[in-house]
Amino acid sequence: MTGPLSGTRIIDLSAIVAGPMAAMLLADQGADVIKVEPIGIGDLVRWLGPQCNGVGALFAGCNRSKRSIALNLKEEAGKKILRDLAKDADVLIQNFRPGAMARLGFGYEAMAKENPGLIYVSMSGFGQTGPYVKRRVYDPVIQAISGFADSQSDAATSEPHLIQSIVCDKVTALTAAQAITAALFAKAKGNAGGGGGQHLELSMLDSAVQFLFPEVFYNFAFLGEGATRSPDFSRFYDILKTKDGFVTSITLSDDEFGDFCRAIGHPEMMEDPRFKTIQSRMAHAEYMREKMRSHVARFDTAELLKRFEAEDVPHARVNRREEVPLDPQIIHNGTIVEMEHPKAGRMRAARHAANFSKTKAAITRHAPSLGEHTDEILAGLGRSASEIAALREAKIVG
Repeated sequence: MTGPLSGTRIIDLSAIVAGPMAAMLLADQGADVIKVEPIGIGDLVRWLGPQCNGVGALFAGCNRSKRSIALNLKEEAGKKILRDLAKDADVLIQNFRPGAMARLGFGYEAMAKENPGLIYVSMSGFGQTGPYVKRRVYDPVIQAISGFADSQSDAATSEPHLIQSIVCDKVTALTAAQAITAALFAKAKGNAGGGGGQHLELSMLDSAVQFLFPEVFYNFAFLGEGATRSPDFSRFYDILKTKDGFVTSITLSDDEFGDFCRAIGHPEMMEDPRFKTIQSRMAHAEYMREKMRSHVARFDTAELLKRFEAEDVPHARVNRREEVPLDPQIIHNGTIVEMEHPKAGRMRAARHAANFSKTKAAITRHAPSLGEHTDEILAGLGRSASEIAALREAKIVG
């Protein structure tokens, strides 16, 4: 069985995380993704983070299931190869700075003339226009502007904090992957008109705000009179320290809160008027969390988890990262798989999260070395072995 996007060709000109991760998800779903990288060092993310025999873990985590061609787009011969690749492609993904692709001769209008069915994806930090369009962008910048950092503020001091993950990059990747499949669907259904292609523009900023809005911005949703305000939903979130570790528990309904109180041996908490309803618990969230922490601290983790399980309390032990692959549910789900890389050897990866009953998604290739498939891809364009050798000699390809 083949993936749901089998027969779809994607040209991935993007670098770092957001674009490459989006393309990787589509590659796992069966698309033939050709990663186009500059000759020399290729995608900078190849060299960020842990390395093993020249393979970067971060690069591998965003670029599996793809083929790689190293291409010099400063030369006309290199540009011609890209045009040839794009003529028969379904999707082109790029996250160059706004305007850069047009200056190279590869803007949407130019590419659409040669391939009216092309879905052309422009990803950026802030958008293609606007007051911030010339700024350099990385994940913490978007966290600061979008409200992510403020949503992590310390309850006592209101000091904002960054999430210790490139969350905006990855949220943008998920947004882009969904938008691309929607555009492919529109093309297949004939909804896009003409050749079926179109231009998709999305930014990290817009993706982050959309992701945050339902609950992080719920106090800023109503603009008319009569609207009430509520403590932030995250006021219910907490890490509780036990004698020998950490757990978390969240109780929204009255029944769940009662189950929690019974589990920790303090059913009288249910009668406290400050905790009687979800509204009163939200209003007194800090005091409630102080009480929870003090009661939980006298338990061993294993004993507390048994008590929570017996009372059906929403809970979890806090896994350290090295413990995640050993978690029983992770093992049962097959969430983390082991694979063989020809250079790095055995390595772990998170499998494609969606299970398709018929059109299976799967990791089909290891993350490619720079230019690993250059000859194969050029041969597919009709270039002879001697032509490929001449292009390599002229430093057009690598």
